Amino acid sequence: MVEVAVTSEGERVALGIMNAQQALSLPKNIDIEISHPDHEAGATDTFIDREELKERTSRDI
Repeated sequence: MVEVAVTSEGERVALGIMNAQQALSLPKNIDIEISHPDHEAGATDTFIDREELKERTSRDI
């Protein structure tokens, strides 16, 4: 599970908690940040981008 967030007016705004596949299926025109999957979703300030999540999930399969 990961937290997905966007930056609005200079602040990170959470879109929600979802699994990695849901996060990766969001439209590519939305610039998102994703909580690092090794940390607790919704409780970490460690974020990665879509490409890093894609790489990490492909290694876990």
